[in-house]
Amino acid sequence: MQNLSEETPVQTDQTDHDLALQTYFKSGITPDDVAAVSPLRRAQPVLQAFTALFHGGFNGVLLRLLVLRELTADVETPALSRADINAKLGYLEADALETVLSRLRTTGLLVWDASQSVYRITPTARNVLAAIESLLQVEQQGDQAEMSYMLTQVAGAQAVGGVSVEQLHHLLGRLIELTEEFSDAIASGSEFQLRTAQQKWHTACDWVEKGSQIIHAITNDSRADSATHRAAQAIGRAQSALLNMQGMFSRALNQIERQRVHLGQSGLSTTDIKTWLLQRDDLASLADNALAHPVTPLFITPSEMIDVAESELLAHRVSAVGGALPEGENAPEIAKDDSDALLELDHWLALLTGTKPTDKPTPLQEILLPASFAIASYRASLLPLLGDINESALQGATAALARLPLEFRSKDKMQKVHAEHVAAMSIASLASTTDNTETTEPEEKHDD
Repeated sequence: MQNLSEETPVQTDQTDHDLALQTYFKSGITPDDVAAVSPLRRAQPVLQAFTALFHGGFNGVLLRLLVLRELTADVETPALSRADINAKLGYLEADALETVLSRLRTTGLLVWDASQSVYRITPTARNVLAAIESLLQVEQQGDQAEMSYMLTQVAGAQAVGGVSVEQLHHLLGRLIELTEEFSDAIASGSEFQLRTAQQKWHTACDWVEKGSQIIHAITNDSRADSATHRAAQAIGRAQSALLNMQGMFSRALNQIERQRVHLGQSGLSTTDIKTWLLQRDDLASLADNALAHPVTPLFITPSEMIDVAESELLAHRVSAVGGALPEGENAPEIAKDDSDALLELDHWLALLTGTKPTDKPTPLQEILLPASFAIASYRASLLPLLGDINESALQGATAALARLPLEFRSKDKMQKVHAEHVAAMSIASLASTTDNTETTEPEEKHDD
């Protein structure tokens, strides 16, 4: 009878929780019908541990974390007596310490061993603190891209063979967010936003290089399921798109550099002035002692304002009617830009446009060579534009290059070439993207 009386409240509380959770769902739908609810229910002990620590105001949360971190700092003694706790946390008020210890006991983060009269830290409390310490360490590192924590979790899970699709999806979502953020900065045309985004891009690329080996290991892991493989492949594609944005940053900054305005022969530009103004804490102080005389306000009646406005209007009408039209002038001629780079771009675009599609990809050395090292390097820097959606929507030679039905494929290896000015280059090729359209052409003609 005693066991039944102890189990009945637990069953009643569980039923009450189920009924309370049901109120958040629409009629006809139960929490069991939603697949995402089950893993959260299974993680109830861990979630309750976080609730016990972070429920309430910030000062209370800080105090509970402080006490728990101090208790777990001494790893040599797994058990702590009340005297040890009082000595370790002697800087806290007795009532405040007792309140925190009581909360940690009731939530299962601390266990009181009555046989030995000592406190013991539970494994759940150590796991929760380990996760919090990882976040605090990432915050101290100053990771601008905010990728280090997610990549650390993926690396740790992969090391023990337990990486989940959800962890990969979080990393993939962050990569996509960064790509959109950098694209918006490029589209803004602001030099300051571009340079800030470029600095953040360099940080993200550092983490991408560190995570490439992890993603490679996941894709080659035979124990991973198909969903994990797809998520890892999507992360690889997102990383490639992120790395290919270097050319977009360079072109946007070069365009701003050409449009920069310089102030006479002083060497100062508008960018220098804006940078100096942004470094000033109080812009209003620049106007101190700038006016020799204070501004004297003038007070006039509405009738006087009407008279002045009428006379000004009539004066402008008379000058507009009586005045003669100005003599015409020829528009200033703008010198044609015949730079070597533009001529080489037009020449190479004509060669690529005249290339007939073949079944096999064309090796990169046949496309770039023969040419000097400078011309071959310039041509190679334009290859990532092939298939670029953002560039193809614009106008000009680079936009025409992006719209060509060609695909650039490269490997992370080098090969020697027989050329006068080039000793080696990456193993890469150009393939036609129209090879897969031969089977669909009869259907398109039939539709026409």
